[in-house]
Amino acid sequence: MTFISDSRFHRQLLLVNGLLPAVFIVFDHWRGELGANPVEFVTRATGVLALIFMVLTLLVTPLRKLFGWNWLLKQRRLIGLYAFFYGVAHLLTYIAGDRDWQLLSVPDDVLKRPFIAVGMISFLLMVPLAATSTNAMIKKMGGKRWNQLHRLTYLIAIGGVVHYYMIVKSDITYPLAFAIAVGLLLAYRLAVQIRKVA
Repeated sequence: MTFISDSRFHRQLLLVNGLLPAVFIVFDHWRGELGANPVEFVTRATGVLALIFMVLTLLVTPLRKLFGWNWLLKQRRLIGLYAFFYGVAHLLTYIAGDRDWQLLSVPDDVLKRPFIAVGMISFLLMVPLAATSTNAMIKKMGGKRWNQLHRLTYLIAIGGVVHYYMIVKSDITYPLAFAIAVGLLLAYRLAVQIRKVA
């Protein structure tokens, strides 16, 4: 068995690399190297990381079908869980840094600031996906129902991009890059579905 087909190796590699950004953030915070506004830095960093892992989740199917990299399929749920992990970190940083742990003030903030509302909806949609990410839940729900539920990934990715775009005040380079990536990946899926119908 080579490392190309060794799913345990891929999982261990993904586990380590997925946690590295969080380790670096914690380490830089400990060293006081997060800049003049550490809360803003961590909020942005965790949000971007959540989007990156969401895009990587969407990228699995095209790579598998175009290049025959079937080994990626076994790692897709873990990639999605990392998107949720950094989404949770993003939310907690917002609650701690922006709301000072005043949870009752969050609903009012959601109503007042549209970008918070979009981000919150996107996060809430991630919760059932993370909760049903185990083999036991797939078996309990059935593959068809599970796949239907996990199509929420598309809405979450779009919501994440919109949330990011609404936050940025001037330079939209990064939100635009994510929008193009998500747009291409969704267009690929649409093309595949149209081809099946035809």
